[in-house]
Amino acid sequence: MAGASTVYGAGMLELGMSLSLEQMIIDNDIIGMNKYASKGIDVNDKTLAVETIKSVGAGNDFLGLEETMMNVDLPSHPLIIDRRMIGLWQTDGSKDLAEAAHDRVLYILENHRPEPLDEKAAKKIDEIIKKADREHFKRE
Repeated sequence: MAGASTVYGAGMLELGMSLSLEQMIIDNDIIGMNKYASKGIDVNDKTLAVETIKSVGAGNDFLGLEETMMNVDLPSHPLIIDRRMIGLWQTDGSKDLAEAAHDRVLYILENHRPEPLDEKAAKKIDEIIKKADREHFKRE
């Protein structure tokens, strides 16, 4: 992703011959994580957990610490990739990534209400389409 500003193929399967809304949701999380990482990551005493490492000791268990869980999403903020401890994940139903993506698709299809185009933008788009139609379907 070094310098890339466009990501192509979100949701595509079979070399783009078909599309999966669930795959698009999964790809959105992956693309978001890459975009976030490409901006750089803060490296300082807090993000390195220097004081915690000093108190717990190198080589010991950090996974159960509240600080670890608070910082686990620092690298990115995925919507469906679940980074919780396995016990919490199991308590909430043990949904795999495909199931979580499907739930998100259903939620979006049921709840998303896009903002309508403002009248000026809609008029401009109509003008562009009419001009293209006149030029494309010109008869001699």
